[in-house]
Amino acid sequence: MKNVVFIVNLPETKKVNRNKPYQFSINSWKRWCDKNDTELVVLEERIYPENVMNANWHKLFVFQLLEESGINYDQILIADADTIIHPQSPSPFDLTDHKFSVVPSYGSFDWVCRSIENYKKHLFPNIDVPLWEYFNSGVIICNKKHKEFYDKIINFYLENTEIIINLQNTFGVGTDQPVLNFFVQKENIDTKFLPYEWNMQDMSRTEILNNELTFTKIGWIYHFNGIPNNDDNNACYQWMQETNRTLNGI
Repeated sequence: MKNVVFIVNLPETKKVNRNKPYQFSINSWKRWCDKNDTELVVLEERIYPENVMNANWHKLFVFQLLEESGINYDQILIADADTIIHPQSPSPFDLTDHKFSVVPSYGSFDWVCRSIENYKKHLFPNIDVPLWEYFNSGVIICNKKHKEFYDKIINFYLENTEIIINLQNTFGVGTDQPVLNFFVQKENIDTKFLPYEWNMQDMSRTEILNNELTFTKIGWIYHFNGIPNNDDNNACYQWMQETNRTLNGI
């Protein structure tokens, strides 16, 4: 039974160039999947209109989509489309103990604190998320026992769409990520935290996003988020293009 890598690649009318660099991500994951007997599934059609649900939330439909497509699987790695995996990476699926597996959020702890504070105040008043257990949702590994968990989050979103969209637009401290974090605590999900090398977020802030591509020498999955001066996602495009060229000679 194969493992699956799932990526959402949807265009957006408000940010027309946002998904321009994402083909570098898809290509890198395809090369890795082909080499590691893993199936790559890319969602390129919306389930809900953009004004109801942005692209990130579509990641939650992975179980429904795989079931409808008749794809059998063991584990699923849900990757943001601004990630690139090193072609020689070992398999992260071997690290999970079949638990819900994530990487803690590294970067702006002010942003994380505001994310926790505002979502707790407006949506989850009786739930606490410890700062050091707050994870980045750009790389998540899960399996069939988490389907019901994801269904609960989808239902919660559809029941609270207006307030969630308002929170996203007002505070700018996350979309699916804070809700996932609160639900992990709410549902007492058995979680395994993986090292930074499996979701190397906010690399500019950690000072490894540089001309020497230091990040490619110290980890496996590179997450091109939080890049300064990233108008129209141009900086993201340039970094992902150069990383792809360096790692794959393309």
